[in-house]
Amino acid sequence: MPANASGMSDGPVSQAIARHIELRGHIIDSGIFSRVLGTLTDDERVAYVIEEFDSGHTKTEPSYARLRIESGDSAALDDVLDALRALGAEVVADSDAALEPAPADGIVPDQFYATTNFPTDVRLAGEWVPVDLPEMDCAIVVVGGRAKTIAFYDVKAGDSIVVGHEGVRIHRTERSRKREVFEFMASTVSSEKPRHALLGEVARELLGVLAAGKRVLLVGGPAIIHTGAGPYLEELIRDGYVTALFAGNALATHDIESQFFGTSLGIQLDDAFPAEEGHVHHLRTVNRIRAAGGIRPAIDAGLVRSGVMYEAYTKNIPVVLAGSIRDDGPLPDVIPDVVDCQRAMRRYVPEIGMALLVCTLLHSIAVGNLLPATCKTICVDINPASVIKLTDRGTHQSLGIVMDASSFLRELSLAIAAARGA
Repeated sequence: MPANASGMSDGPVSQAIARHIELRGHIIDSGIFSRVLGTLTDDERVAYVIEEFDSGHTKTEPSYARLRIESGDSAALDDVLDALRALGAEVVADSDAALEPAPADGIVPDQFYATTNFPTDVRLAGEWVPVDLPEMDCAIVVVGGRAKTIAFYDVKAGDSIVVGHEGVRIHRTERSRKREVFEFMASTVSSEKPRHALLGEVARELLGVLAAGKRVLLVGGPAIIHTGAGPYLEELIRDGYVTALFAGNALATHDIESQFFGTSLGIQLDDAFPAEEGHVHHLRTVNRIRAAGGIRPAIDAGLVRSGVMYEAYTKNIPVVLAGSIRDDGPLPDVIPDVVDCQRAMRRYVPEIGMALLVCTLLHSIAVGNLLPATCKTICVDINPASVIKLTDRGTHQSLGIVMDASSFLRELSLAIAAARGA
């Protein structure tokens, strides 16, 4: 179907069906408008015309666009409208969301709507209702006129599940017109970024999150302990800058090992030489904590008197230790069932305003998948591929920083101190 400059076909479309879409917000700076036009021009089955466009008159004023889309193929039109909804377009006069009952526990209808982590609304009885707890790769359940995301394993037979795309709209996260360092840096991953400016912005954002009453989550891998960065994390927790901790058996075990033996995975932290019989230190650590009944009983008994886990438990911040098939022991505090781990993490997600994902690839991806797009997310790893992979897996809001754990936590501590003194 040939199109003229406006996107409309040169000749009339036989028995064409027409629908309208609207776009609102900073649709130019965010790239939403160009992606919408790209979707329309790439599909020869539809034609379009821009009926109204207002770019706004100030830096803070939102833009607006109204487009008419038509096609002689109703299926093609539906396909395009679905794609435009995913980009944040609102289909004018959209119908209510379609609901179907879940056929069995843990099973959703075949045509269920698969969620993104962007803020989402569903249309119920003619009204747009926000979907609680935005999270990617879930379904939407409607109960009592409210909607929320739900994981498959929490679905019960008969639950009302949203199917199809009609009556669903998402709100894409928009880039501010103000060229802030934090937002600019989120577009690339490189070891050559100006770290001083970048970490200064991260520190200011972190303080803003805490001031707003939200938690700062750190998701950490054992490299934090191996590289000698444990004391920096201890300080951040003790001073109230890290207010939730998600990790695995390894970080907790090697942290406590470092308190018992001065080693991490058998390597002496003061001189980086292997300790004699050091390869069993982590196993002896696990055994002692198991004998004590867990980390908190070990702290109460005076067995553990310092370290990351000591600070986290003493400050009573949320701690979730997720199990793995490769765990030794594990420690009694580790949750071995992955579904239970996800449930435990989700319990705190609404409280989190910033997530620092430090040198733990699989754990970072897992937690990133639980976070809404509105959560400021910083992924730190010495390997650029690890940082990139998080974004590839759908956590588009993630800011990638290529650094080792020790340098990041040390410099972040200094940046926070500088920001507080500014």
